[in-house]
Amino acid sequence: MANTCLQLTGFVLGFLGWLGIVIATATNDWVINCKYGLNTCKKMDELGAKGPWADCLISSGTNHCVFLTQLLDLPAYIQTTRALMIMGSFLGLPAVGVILMSLPCINLGNEPQRSKTQRTVIGGIILLIVGACGLVSTVWFPIGAYQEQGMMAFGFSLYAGWIGTIFVLLGGCMLTCCVSESHSRAYQDNNRFYYSKNGTNSSVPGAPSANHAKSAHV
Repeated sequence: MANTCLQLTGFVLGFLGWLGIVIATATNDWVINCKYGLNTCKKMDELGAKGPWADCLISSGTNHCVFLTQLLDLPAYIQTTRALMIMGSFLGLPAVGVILMSLPCINLGNEPQRSKTQRTVIGGIILLIVGACGLVSTVWFPIGAYQEQGMMAFGFSLYAGWIGTIFVLLGGCMLTCCVSESHSRAYQDNNRFYYSKNGTNSSVPGAPSANHAKSAHV
């Protein structure tokens, strides 16, 4: 029962975290920047938003974005963020699929439980890779943007990326560590050896010893 709850919780966290990373990848509201200070820019209606794909100017409820198409001229933090977030978004899909097919409520023929547990651990490892991609991107991007443009504030996309990264890492840890450890303890209990008083061992409790068998023939 505990193993099932861990799998379900890890799956839900991983799925929600992956959605957060996809939202952060597809949007450009990562950091909000301004030349004069955020309060002044809000009054002047000259806020800017920056993301991996475009620089936007927010004024009077409209967004005017300039897409960053010059790949060779982009800073390293933007190129790295693009590559890692795309990789994390694509890896999250097979990870969620593998974990979903490993849930106790889904059976693929007469598949043994050990195979399902191994598949769950593989899905958890992929989630950890997705979380690592999101963590590096969501930390490095605001640092690079601050060094390049100075004063700024965090945007909606960056918060979505942070929350998604935390959820994915938690789900991956639960599936990789807790589920495999729980299965290992259950496997050891099923293969426990029992020892008799005169030193002989038996895999089944209550099995007759060799000395008892000899005494029966005397």
